[in-house]
Amino acid sequence: MKTILILLSAVFLLSACSPTVGSEKWCQQLKEKAKGEWTANEAVEFTKSCIIRLSDDKK
Repeated sequence: MKTILILLSAVFLLSACSPTVGSEKWCQQLKEKAKGEWTANEAVEFTKSCIIRLSDDKK
């Protein structure tokens, strides 16, 4: 039981370290990641949040 609690705590703490999807930090992190490693969801969110949003900001 103690081991399960430790593992769940570790997973919870490590998952909190990732940036929010669509944030500037997340966009930068994905730009540094090899495009072959992107998931389909990451590609869609990157397009919506990082490319289209940047285009709207320039107008």
